[in-house]
Amino acid sequence: MTAPVHAIDVIAQKRDGGAHDRATLEGFLGAYVRGEVPDYQVAAWLMAVVWHGMTPQETADLTAVMAASGDVLDLSDLPHTVDKHSTGGVGDKTTLVLAPLLAELGGTVAKMSGRGLGHTGGTVDKLEAIPGFRSTLDERAFLDQVRAVGVAVTGQSKDLAPADGLLYALRDATGTVASLPLIASSIMSKKLAGGAQSLVLDVKVGSGAFMKTESEARALAEAMVDIGRRAGRNVRAVLSSMAEPLGRAVGNALEVREAIAVLRGGGPADLRALVVALAAEVLDATGLPHDAASVAAALDDGRAYARFERWVAAQGGDVAALDRLEVAPGEAAWTAPEGGVVATYDAEAIGRAVQRLGGGRASKSDVLDLGVGLTLHAKVGDAVRAGDALATLHHRDGRGVDEALAALEGAVDVREAAEAPPLMLGVLGR
Repeated sequence: MTAPVHAIDVIAQKRDGGAHDRATLEGFLGAYVRGEVPDYQVAAWLMAVVWHGMTPQETADLTAVMAASGDVLDLSDLPHTVDKHSTGGVGDKTTLVLAPLLAELGGTVAKMSGRGLGHTGGTVDKLEAIPGFRSTLDERAFLDQVRAVGVAVTGQSKDLAPADGLLYALRDATGTVASLPLIASSIMSKKLAGGAQSLVLDVKVGSGAFMKTESEARALAEAMVDIGRRAGRNVRAVLSSMAEPLGRAVGNALEVREAIAVLRGGGPADLRALVVALAAEVLDATGLPHDAASVAAALDDGRAYARFERWVAAQGGDVAALDRLEVAPGEAAWTAPEGGVVATYDAEAIGRAVQRLGGGRASKSDVLDLGVGLTLHAKVGDAVRAGDALATLHHRDGRGVDEALAALEGAVDVREAAEAPPLMLGVLGR
């Protein structure tokens, strides 16, 4: 039984630069989840953590305590359990390709995913662009499907790491989000509770990512890999560029269409390359070595797409509708201000533009229009002429078009010459 902990002592210890042991964190956060410690005291503690940080062991202990604060999935009877997490980006539809690909190559993908808040929808929102797709499964149905199909993705349970949910809401309201230990533990607590033995982290870097610089992204990746190692998990982290949207489609149904193209052996080169790299890393980590060529072969020969169809059908999706997903009929062009070569995009501004069209949420209660979005026609490094369409905006009866075009004002830099930056910037945890 955990000994009683006095909140004021915990706050003072961290205020003075001290380090908490696991028992202290269990007592403090357990009391908070039970409603025995008020928000204002936890807010004071969070600010002390922002100022003084946490040791690697403290961060790992905090993560473990948050993971154990609610339900923890037991996947121990399933072979080669794998999961993936992205720190978020614009046009990031990798889970839609990666999940069936991993299942086809011997992994077991039992994944809980969230809805998007901000630029565009999350994985669950994208999947709901498929008619009939059930994004909420109870635990028994979830595990039964994993055993039968090798892959299931469901909305995140409220009972998964509830301490993290409470802390995240309080951090958002108290200006204490920007703390490396708090960010890393928040992400990894849900992954530990999800039960997978092997995990690949796609840590985004650039204008459309939470981490704007490579040094920030690398520090976060190192912290999360360390947490996983201390918890006995196999974790790899891939640093990938978000200097421009991933692929060409931004918006829920559009992104599903693009993911299907990759699963059928085509699609944008950058999306395909990232999926192949992530798959090779997590399969190797779990003891199923595959090189890039063997992973790519499962896309090219149709095996991954066949697994995708089985997954969609198992969750009630209309497989026959995959080739005719509804996209908003209205179109408007975002044009190049001058001729030259596209040097950079403001990926975050592109995400905001899709949000203005109705494809992203400003609050959790917002209802998305899954058919709106944006299709890029020019990627970084491509030549354009003044007035050429950089992208097509797909809208519904003109809703949000003016606001979207305003968000895109100045979101491209065209120069005389430029080259596309590397997509992958490093791998940690091997």
